[in-house]
Order: sequence, then C-alpha cells, then structure tokens
Amino acid sequence: MSVNQIKKEGDPVSQRGASQQDLAGVEEFTAEQLAKVDAIVAKYKGKPGSLIPALEDIQEAIGFLPKELQKRVALGLRVPLSEVYGVVTFYHFFTMVPRGRNIIRVCLGTACYVGGGAQILDLMVGNLKLQPGATSPDRRFTLETVRCLGCCGLAPVVVINEDTHRQVKVGRITKILESYE
Repeated sequence: MSVNQIKKEGDPVSQRGASQQDLAGVEEFTAEQLAKVDAIVAKYKGKPGSLIPALEDIQEAIGFLPKELQKRVALGLRVPLSEVYGVVTFYHFFTMVPRGRNIIRVCLGTACYVGGGAQILDLMVGNLKLQPGATSPDRRFTLETVRCLGCCGLAPVVVINEDTHRQVKVGRITKILESYE
C-alpha cells in the first residue's frame, strides 16, 4: 500500500485505499445508507463464508445490490469484485435493480394458466402499467411471473410479498392491489 493510500479513520472502504473512481455511483445513496452498508461489511469482515449473508443483509437494508455497492462490499470484505458479482447474478433472490415494496408473483404454471392466470396477468399489466419484470416508478410494485408456486390445488394463484391469494378471479384484482401500500 502506498503512502497516498493512507485512509480516513472509520470508513471501511477508504481503509483499503479505494479511489473515487472505484466508488463512482455511490452518490445515489444517502450517507445513512452507506453507513448501514459499512456497518454490515464490518460485521462480516474476516469471517469465512460471509459473502452471501453480508449481501442478504445489505439487500434487506438498501433494497437492491447495484454494482456500486458490490464494489464497496468487495473492498470491505477483501474479495474480488468478480466473486461478489458472480454471487449476486447467480442467486435469484439477489437483485441489481430497485424493486417495489410489494413483489407480485403471478403463477403461470399449467393449473394456474388453465384457471385464468394469463388473464390475471393481463389485468395486472393493464392496472399497474407494468410489464413482467418491471417496477413502478414510485417503487410500490414489482410485477413478476413464475412457472409454479407449488400450490396447484389453489389455482390460479397470485403471491404478493408473503401473502398467497388463492383461486383469484379477475374481478378481485383491483381490490387485492388496493390493499397494498
């Protein structure tokens, strides 16, 4: 480490001599959010196998894992950025883009599709003005499709966050959506 890389006290990222270029893009986060990220990184620093738990905690705190935060994690945990990026892109539960407060999953498996899943999806797309995979500008909703939720006897099924809505009828969609802020 060069003399030019002597860092500020208290900032886990700057303690690695990270340049401004290394952290480009973090300005979209508040100082409070970055402090949360740094605290999580510090909690897991030096612990074997801590990358996934650290990323889970950061995603819980911030909502997503953009490349800028991945760089901060890589520097803080002293792991290659390629490893962090590989984990984030491999596991489906991590996301690099902001998601809504309410994640809507419309099942399009065979039983749900036959029971009207496609019509439910079409109505959701129309009501929310979102295509599957998109998030509303106010981050209220993210709309996703899934191939099977494993509850075919309840078809058609829509899951919003942790709530499973069974035998959903097109006429109930608006009321269901209104119950989620």
